[in-house]
Amino acid sequence: MTGSFLLLCAVGAFTGTLAGLLGVGGGIIMVPALIYLLPGLQVADDIVAQVGVGTSLACICIISLVSARAHHRRGGVRWRVVLGMAPGLVAGALFGAWVAHFLSSLVLQRIVGAAALSISIRMFTGGRASAQRDLPTMPGLAAVGGAIGSLSALIGIGGGSMTVPYLSWCNVDMKQAVGTSAACGIGIAWSGVFGFIIAGWGAAQAGVGSMGYVNLPAFAAITVASVSCVPLGAALAYRLPARSLKRIFAVLLAVVGIRMLLG
Repeated sequence: MTGSFLLLCAVGAFTGTLAGLLGVGGGIIMVPALIYLLPGLQVADDIVAQVGVGTSLACICIISLVSARAHHRRGGVRWRVVLGMAPGLVAGALFGAWVAHFLSSLVLQRIVGAAALSISIRMFTGGRASAQRDLPTMPGLAAVGGAIGSLSALIGIGGGSMTVPYLSWCNVDMKQAVGTSAACGIGIAWSGVFGFIIAGWGAAQAGVGSMGYVNLPAFAAITVASVSCVPLGAALAYRLPARSLKRIFAVLLAVVGIRMLLG
């Protein structure tokens, strides 16, 4: 158990460094790592994917607050857009947690693997959505938020890999798209983690120190290490070739995604 805890700290440090260095979301890194490491904290195989996703969202609850605050200070958050998407984000995240509860752990793992593979392809190619239209009205934003929130909660991410391309497609400046996406991650993570706690309440096989489908020791280890290492990644971003590193990371993420797809 001690070895698993130390490895989770290392995952947090790796996640935080990459977040500062490459600006990638932490969830798609944390979930596969948690699925492999949580059995060391006495999490049963038949719910390990659910606990991995729920614990990842718990970590993003803190990380998204820190990130959104930093972007807000720089005027990078369009709060009108966040408020418009919020009802959909909240409802969608709760729905995603509900769906995850009824899936087998292996099926959920394969969904996460497919998402990791898709994100890796996008990172490697460096594709960005070109501006095609303006932002929709409030009901339209809520509908988009529902779609993003449900899929994000299902796979344990903050939604940046979907929110940023969508906002860019709607003529939102890239810096504001990133900042607004970070703020949207608050609604996804907090609603999603509430759903995973309720859905998994009383699951004794969720491991030592669990609350529903959230493993608290893993949450603490990853969050503390991740938040501590973000400044390190930001400092390295000015010294290392971020584009080449992003492609290397994309290849590694593809390998992880394929392995999870194969079960």
